[in-house]
Amino acid sequence: MDGLTNISTIKELMERHGFHFSKALGQNFIVNPSVCPRIAEMGGAVGCGVLEIGAGFGVLTDQLARVAKKVVCVEIDQRLLPVLDETLAEYDNVTIVNKDVMETDLKALIAEHFAGMEVVVCANLPYYITSPILMRLLEEDLPVKSITVMVQKEAGERICARPGTRQSGALTAAVWFYSEPRQLFHVSRGSFMPAPDVDSSVIRLDVRAEAPVEVTDKKDFFRVVKAAFAQRRKTVHNSLASALGLSKEKVGEAMDRAGVARNARAEQLGLEEFAAIANAMHDIFKEGSK
Repeated sequence: MDGLTNISTIKELMERHGFHFSKALGQNFIVNPSVCPRIAEMGGAVGCGVLEIGAGFGVLTDQLARVAKKVVCVEIDQRLLPVLDETLAEYDNVTIVNKDVMETDLKALIAEHFAGMEVVVCANLPYYITSPILMRLLEEDLPVKSITVMVQKEAGERICARPGTRQSGALTAAVWFYSEPRQLFHVSRGSFMPAPDVDSSVIRLDVRAEAPVEVTDKKDFFRVVKAAFAQRRKTVHNSLASALGLSKEKVGEAMDRAGVARNARAEQLGLEEFAAIANAMHDIFKEGSK
C-alpha cells in the first residue's frame, strides 16, 4: 500500500480502525519516506529472509517485502493486525506473528519460516526495551547474519563505541563480544509520528562467527563486565568486590594475575582485559557456586 508515510493516510487508517498510539509499547511510527528504503538496503535485506520486530503500520515491512525473499514480523499489538492485513495485502511473502518477541522461541520461528535462506534482522525498536531485545538476539546464538535496528541516538553511540573508551558500558562490551557494530545514519525526531523527545540512529551489528577473545566461561565474563560497570566512578577492583560480594584481596590477586592495574576503571578496559580478569576469577566463581 502506497502512502504509508503520509500523515493524512496514517490518520485515516487510525480513525477507520479505531487505533491509538500506545505509550506503554513505545509506539512511534516512521513518517519520513527516505528512512525505510535505506534500512532495507543497508540492513542487507535484499534476497534474504528478514525477521522484523514490531511492524507498526507496516512502513518498514513494506520496504523489506519489496527486496527480501520473505519477511516474518513479530508484532505484540493485536490491534495492528487488521491494519496490517490492509496495508500489506499486496505481498504474499509477509507473515505477521502476533507475539511478544521476548517470549517467542526465535530459533524455532527461524527454522520454520526461513529454511535454506540467509537471515537478517531489521527493526525499529521501542526505546524502553532496546537493550533486552538486542541481548536476546545476540545471546541465543541465532542463525542470523546481521541485526540492523533503529535505536535512540545516545544508545546507538554507546553501543557502537569501542570498549575502552569513555562512552563504553556493559552493553557496549556485550555487543562487541557477539558482533561488530557500526552506525549507519541518524534519524531526526521529526521523522516519527508521534515525534519522540530525542533523535534516533540506525545501527548494524554484524554477528561474529566466533568470540574475539578466549574466555574460560562466558557467564564469568559477563558477570565481571556487569559488575565492573555497576559503579562507574569506582575502580574495577572496588566495583568487582562490592558488586560480587568478594574480598578485595581475592579480586586484587585475580587482577594481578590478569595483568590489569588495580586502579583501572571499567571504561578504560577492552574485551581482552575483561576476559583476562574473568578467566583469573574462574576458580573464585567455582568456589562460590559450591
